[in-house]
Amino acid sequence: MMGRFSVSSLVVAILCLVTREFVCKGETQLVICLEYDREALIDLKRGLKDPEDRLSSWSGSNCCQWRGIACENSTGAVIGIDLHNPYPLNFADSTSRYGYWNLSGDIRPSLLKLKSLRHLDLSFNKFQSIPVPKFFGSLKSLQYLNLSNAGFSGAIPSNLGNLSNLQYLDVSSGSLTADDLEWMAGLGSLKHLEMNQVDLSMIGSNWLQILNKLPFLTDLHLSGCGLSGSISSLDYVNFTSLAVIAIGGNNFNSKFPVWLVNISSLVSIDISSSSLYGRVPLGLSQLPNLKYLDLSMNNDLTASCFQLFRGNWKKIEFLELGSNKLHGKLPASIGNMTFLTHLGLFENNVEGGIPGSIGKLCNLMYLDISGNNLTGSLPEILEGTENCPSKRPLPGLMYLRLSNNRLASKLPEWLGQLENLLELSLNYNLLQGPIPASLGTLQHLEMFGLGGNELSGTLPESLGQLHELDTFDVSFNHMEGAVSEAHFSKLSKLKLLHLASNSFTLNVSSNWVPPFQVRYLDMGSCHLGPTFPVWLKSQKEVMYLDFSNASISGPLPNWFWDISSNLSLLNVSLNQLQGQLPDPLDVASFADIDFSFNLFEGPIPIPTVEIELLDLTNNYFSGPIPLKIAESMPNLIFLSLSANQLTGEIPASIGDMLFLQVIDLSNNNLEGSIPSTIGNCSYLKVLDLGNNNLTGLIPGALGNIPPWFGDGFVGLRILNLRSNAFSGGLPSKLSNLNPLQVLVLAENNFTGSIPSSFGNFKAMAQQQKVNQYLLYGTYRSRYYEESLLVNMKGQSLKYTKTLSLVTSMDLSGNSLYGTIPGEITNLFGLIVLNLSRNYMTGQIPEGISKLRELLSFDLSNNMLSGAIPTSMSSLTFLASLNLSNNNFSGEIPTGGQWDTLPESSFAGIQVSVELHSL
Repeated sequence: MMGRFSVSSLVVAILCLVTREFVCKGETQLVICLEYDREALIDLKRGLKDPEDRLSSWSGSNCCQWRGIACENSTGAVIGIDLHNPYPLNFADSTSRYGYWNLSGDIRPSLLKLKSLRHLDLSFNKFQSIPVPKFFGSLKSLQYLNLSNAGFSGAIPSNLGNLSNLQYLDVSSGSLTADDLEWMAGLGSLKHLEMNQVDLSMIGSNWLQILNKLPFLTDLHLSGCGLSGSISSLDYVNFTSLAVIAIGGNNFNSKFPVWLVNISSLVSIDISSSSLYGRVPLGLSQLPNLKYLDLSMNNDLTASCFQLFRGNWKKIEFLELGSNKLHGKLPASIGNMTFLTHLGLFENNVEGGIPGSIGKLCNLMYLDISGNNLTGSLPEILEGTENCPSKRPLPGLMYLRLSNNRLASKLPEWLGQLENLLELSLNYNLLQGPIPASLGTLQHLEMFGLGGNELSGTLPESLGQLHELDTFDVSFNHMEGAVSEAHFSKLSKLKLLHLASNSFTLNVSSNWVPPFQVRYLDMGSCHLGPTFPVWLKSQKEVMYLDFSNASISGPLPNWFWDISSNLSLLNVSLNQLQGQLPDPLDVASFADIDFSFNLFEGPIPIPTVEIELLDLTNNYFSGPIPLKIAESMPNLIFLSLSANQLTGEIPASIGDMLFLQVIDLSNNNLEGSIPSTIGNCSYLKVLDLGNNNLTGLIPGALGNIPPWFGDGFVGLRILNLRSNAFSGGLPSKLSNLNPLQVLVLAENNFTGSIPSSFGNFKAMAQQQKVNQYLLYGTYRSRYYEESLLVNMKGQSLKYTKTLSLVTSMDLSGNSLYGTIPGEITNLFGLIVLNLSRNYMTGQIPEGISKLRELLSFDLSNNMLSGAIPTSMSSLTFLASLNLSNNNFSGEIPTGGQWDTLPESSFAGIQVSVELHSL
């Protein structure tokens, strides 16, 4: 597309030049080829492998009538050979024919006998990695040479530089290389150069200066060549006829080449994905012939949208600036770019609203401003629509992408008048109100995306008339009401259905058979019950199934396991499903499986194939964890068997699942010790073994927390061993767990002092400002819902989705003694610190006031003494403080936050105290 404005005309011109008497003038007289040339072609054929017999016409005496051969009328000399594969792989209809139409074999030097040969096209064949023949450099009459994607490999022969008459050269191929381009200095007639995907990473930084010496060059294509180095400056511009420059997909790490604004002949510029930075020159808008500009995916190009789009842009048709750092508002003058067919501004910092003047863009086919900071409302009325041929708004618009912004308004009625629209993507904004019924008139619509907004009301039945629809997404809104068979009546092409996180009730007959065969079915939080939906039985292609929180009860029907083997995601969590699951479990390879929060019972089922996520949390599964759990799931990432009735020991084979990031076996009746093999799980981020009966042997002075904890888990963020029977001392090496944010060792039998190294937890020493979900599974659709209970003001607060913002240390309910190490006060990011119900002595460290983020601080039921530091009054976020049942003396501070604390915070203090007003 980058060269569409000049390449086709150039090729036609060359072909007419090459065959001017034989083709272009349309003369019908019989041309007899030269016998010398015929023999050369016969020899060429002998060297070629032709499985489809494409060269079957290459027989008889008159080679001018052979397929792919052009002759000069006056002499009969062969001047053109066109053997390109007409079915290359990148053609949509090519896959069944490409391999058969490939020519391969050897290219014989008999071509050199064709002294008048001007045109040679061998593109899109498969010459089995042979080098480009060096004798091509001796075809002195060549004006057109196309070897692109023909299967050649190795270095491009430098003697191609001898072809002084060459006007068109295309050697595009990912298998060819060039160490320098100095040989191109001999191509003084060259107009079109195409070397896409050729490895030019070794040619040095002077390639631009070399090509600048080609005075007639009009088309330059060097996309994806591994070029690097600055292109920002050029001492002088010699190729003043340049019309097309396509050098995207390189790694220039350069400022924008401002010299381009001085080439008035430019029609097309593509420097996308090339690590450009700096300002986009406003002078681009003044180029009088520019129709195509693609600077997308550079990430660091900047410009003021208000200034950039106020320029002339006299002939611009294609403007793609996505994934950069453009900023500011879109001016109303954007409506003056009346030739515009494509406008891409995705993933920038565009602000403000969308001007109503876009209605003047009657030729616009593609508009993408997704992933920006658009605010305000969609324009209620579009300007200038009366000037469009059909008098309708944006009559050519096919793609409207405004997702991931902050647009907050009702959906305007003109959306329902976009008669040629194929894709409507407004996902993840703040759009409100109902969905207009008029959207059901968009008969060409294939993608309907309104998920992640604040839409309300019911779903219009008219949407069931969108017979071309492939994707339907209204998930994560505030919609309600019945969804009936009428809503799907003509959706026979539907493949993705997303209705999740609304309050829909599916109201269909018991014998309903949907007209579609979906692949992705997401109906979480819709009311589908009371029994499992029978209509799912007809869906033979479904790969992604989410029926979570869908008010379904009873057993899973037997027929369900006939479709389960196709499922890459199976989520039926948060229902009232019951019974036993089949063992083995038949699902697709690398699937995510979630049966959590149901009433399933029986033994833990093992899948027949490798899976990535298994969540059986909060059911009634019983018995031991299977000893060979790792055999069928060696690549498991997420394992949660929490809150069941499991017994026995943790099998050593769990350490064979080397890619595990989450192990949650909490709230069961497991016993024994932690197997040392778990140290093999070096990717572990979450280990939760809380609320079991784990004990085991004590390895030396480290208790039965294994000594490899601190060294083996370099990514561990959450460690919960609450409410077990672990004993011994606290391992000092735990502080080697740099990412650890949550450490819960409460309710065990640990003894000894708190190691001073506990002040070295790096993640606890800094405030966690960004909420990052711990994402797992093929579809990355789940976060780990580890819960953290924190007692504040007599109430237990539960952190789940925001747990990544929490830093917590809970050592309560053990037999720890000694003083509180002063190093603890280095953990500036701590939100929760609980050392209660131990035998701690000494004073509260004076530096405790440095823990400015503390929300909950509990030292109750210890043997602490001395004064309460008055500096603690600076802990302004403190919502819960419990110092009760200690031996403090002196004054209890008052004022500020301290006035809101209940008396129970200081209950049971043995020595009388005086109140001190701050």
